[in-house]
Amino acid sequence: MQCRLGCGACCIAPSINTPIPGMPNGKAANVRCANLDDDNLCQLFGSPDRPALCEQFTATPENCGQSAVEAIKILSTLEELTR
Repeated sequence: MQCRLGCGACCIAPSINTPIPGMPNGKAANVRCANLDDDNLCQLFGSPDRPALCEQFTATPENCGQSAVEAIKILSTLEELTR
């Protein structure tokens, strides 16, 4: 599965516990990443500054569902379950 352009769920729902450019203390769950642009595209994609968590994420139907709204719900639930 390819990421849906403009979805951004994986840049919003999960928490990131490592520093990110523009977010030196990481990112809380359900907070929009500072590196997500107005079109919901990651500005760190392909950059060595991109967090390992982001590099390791794989878009799958199980993770992303059928829409961006469904992806937020699924990823938020997974975040809750792994706290």
